[in-house]
Amino acid sequence: MAEKSPNLSGSVDQRCPALFPDEIMQSPGIRASKWVRLNVGGTYFLTTRQTLCRDPKSFLYRLCQADPDIDSDKDETGAYLIDRDPTYFGPVLNYLRHGKIVLNRGLAEEGVLEEAEFYNITFLIKLIKDKIRERDCRKAQLPIKHVYRVLQCQEEELTQMVSTMSDGWKFEQLVSIGSSYNYGNEDQAEFLCVVSKELHNQSYGTSSEPSEKAKILQEQGSRM
Repeated sequence: MAEKSPNLSGSVDQRCPALFPDEIMQSPGIRASKWVRLNVGGTYFLTTRQTLCRDPKSFLYRLCQADPDIDSDKDETGAYLIDRDPTYFGPVLNYLRHGKIVLNRGLAEEGVLEEAEFYNITFLIKLIKDKIRERDCRKAQLPIKHVYRVLQCQEEELTQMVSTMSDGWKFEQLVSIGSSYNYGNEDQAEFLCVVSKELHNQSYGTSSEPSEKAKILQEQGSRM
């Protein structure tokens, strides 16, 4: 459970009930020693000592045991101050609660790994590294996709166009389409140049297959 820190007016923007230490002690059926309040990067998390002590080698376990080697201050509410990213602390805390890695959309596995290593949660470090490895293997097994373009140019422009191609574009095929016009006593030949580029990001909806026009031009060029 998490809530944002109090603002200057004294009110609290909550993600969970704003139980301060004195209020926890007064709540029926709840022992104050069972609950721990953390202030992670300005966001409050309320959880149990049992949850934080899942991994006896972790920073959070030592925090709950009041390890003298850990220098952690408390804020005015009695919450432990931890200068880390609260966005990625949420998945870490949920893992300690139920043993599963749950990532909201937009969160990167590498961010969770960074926090798991900081808190020294050994089992989570192993799981998230396995998850990253599986993700990278899936990406590596995907076939390489290409996007194709067909450029029209005149003979005198051809050399410059091919030599100045950049940003990953590669020459694929050159197809002569004859003479476009007569300049003086010379015919100016025109060409269609087929170029391609590896398509690394599939999220923009760009077709990675050659267009029908590009396929026809390539077939024509191969017969020349």
